[in-house]
Amino acid sequence: MKIAKLILCVAWLTSGSLIAQEAKVTEVLSKDLSNLPGKEGLMITVEYSPGGSDPVHRHNAHGFIYVLEGSIVMQVKGGKETTLTAGQAFYEGPDDIHVVGRNASQTKPAKFVVFLVKDKGAPVLIPVN
Repeated sequence: MKIAKLILCVAWLTSGSLIAQEAKVTEVLSKDLSNLPGKEGLMITVEYSPGGSDPVHRHNAHGFIYVLEGSIVMQVKGGKETTLTAGQAFYEGPDDIHVVGRNASQTKPAKFVVFLVKDKGAPVLIPVN
């Protein structure tokens, strides 16, 4: 019985920490780009909880990131890890694989805005294994 309670407790703690790690994404604006047929501009905000992060992914889009508050760590495959603070920016190209995306702080949240130029209707994020 004690082992079952221990397993249940560990499972609860693990799931709680995973939920706390997920980024909150909010769509701000989506607009067809009439002078770029088949393309759209998409603006989102991303909020990392303390210690929060993203899985390895790609966007298949041009991505412009601007930090609003806190500090984030970004890296694309083949690039160097970069720590950004409020007012700083980062770029991801359509062929980039985003290998690091996380809050630099374990105690404070971070928030940034992302502007994507992508194929109309294409997913915002594609997980990479």
